[in-house]
Amino acid sequence: MPQLDPTTFAPQLFWLVVIFGVLYLLMRQLAVPQVGRVIENRQQRLDADLGRAAQLKDQAESVLAEYQRSLAAAREAAQATLRQTSDRLAAEAAERQRGLAAALAEQIEAAERRIAAMKDEALAEMRDIAIEVGGAVVEKLTGAPPDPARLAAAVDSASAGRQAS
Repeated sequence: MPQLDPTTFAPQLFWLVVIFGVLYLLMRQLAVPQVGRVIENRQQRLDADLGRAAQLKDQAESVLAEYQRSLAAAREAAQATLRQTSDRLAAEAAERQRGLAAALAEQIEAAERRIAAMKDEALAEMRDIAIEVGGAVVEKLTGAPPDPARLAAAVDSASAGRQAS
């Protein structure tokens, strides 16, 4: 193997130093500055992206705060509308209830008048029936027809005594 031959060490070391120097100069002049520019461009892009991200985060936070304010205002408006509607419906229901109560009071009053009229009519009929029955009983017992005026006065007297107690 020629690399391990001690007589060729000096030329190998010479060419090693020459090639190493040329590669060092090429790397120093061409590759390292280009890598440095790429790293610097990446750093600038990263800084710009981070700045933009911070700006977008601030915008998102302000939009979120505005959304929350709008949502709170909408909730407040909905609650106010709900209260107004509830109050209006309660007032309408109370008005309908008052109307129904008045109508029912009128109907009850009319029914009471009809009942009183029917009672008076029934009592008048009962008076006539009492006079007829009384007359029939007196005629059967005595054989003579009674005096209609006296019989009516007796029935009226008896019914007046009954109403008083």
